[in-house]
Amino acid sequence: MNEQSTQKIVAEVIKQLHYKSKQEVPIGVSARHCHLSKRDIERLFGKGYQLTKRSNLSQPGQFAANETITIVGLKGSIGGVRILGPERGATQVEISQTDTFKLGVKAPIRLSGNIQGSSPITIVGPKGSVYLDEGLIIAQAHIHMSEDDAYHLGLHNAEHVSVEIKNGVRPILFEKVRIRISPNYNLEMHIDTDEANAGAIHSGQKGKIIKAGNVQ
Repeated sequence: MNEQSTQKIVAEVIKQLHYKSKQEVPIGVSARHCHLSKRDIERLFGKGYQLTKRSNLSQPGQFAANETITIVGLKGSIGGVRILGPERGATQVEISQTDTFKLGVKAPIRLSGNIQGSSPITIVGPKGSVYLDEGLIIAQAHIHMSEDDAYHLGLHNAEHVSVEIKNGVRPILFEKVRIRISPNYNLEMHIDTDEANAGAIHSGQKGKIIKAGNVQ
């Protein structure tokens, strides 16, 4: 074995020890937002309209758009809801439990993209409105990670873990946090504003993965 091969193995061992000793994941707090299909973008903003980028998000290729919409429920409405791009195959709106009280709606806790049988909502834009029979959810806490991250952390897609966050103010433990693995993901745990407020958490803080659960 030559010196170059030895150094490569040593570097890999150090990398694995680093992951296993820290088991840390950065936290991203997601405010209410909306993903729109091309059809619904045109219904809300006009034929041929394309979203314009405001800022990049932590996950590659995803961005916050300059455009916002208003969502309307049975008892009230919430304006200034940010649209995230790029466009998706199906429209969905992600809110917090607190938002459901203002809107007068019920929304299931789901992973993003799992909208079958979810709640209805009306979306209003400058050029029109869209009524969704389903598409309103509260996002389940989850962790995005690459295949390399998952390998070094010893985790698998769709697995559930617990994450402990200690900030000296409101230490909190999140359970049933879903692992989502893709070659295009950067390592980050996503929680909503209600969850962040409960633990006095802000984006950029780190949590510790402390327990693996069963795949469900």
